[in-house]
Amino acid sequence: MLELFKGLFIEEEGQGMTEYGLILGLIAVGVIVALGLLGDQIRGFFEDITNQL
Repeated sequence: MLELFKGLFIEEEGQGMTEYGLILGLIAVGVIVALGLLGDQIRGFFEDITNQL
């Protein structure tokens, strides 16, 4: 079973790794945008929890 997982990563070509990098970059940009747009609401949510404690 371990050999199967090793093979998935060792046999990757440069193009495949680049695709993974692009996907990871897009996810990071999405998270940053979401936090920018929802930052005040998230802060308020955690402040409410803190005040209730």
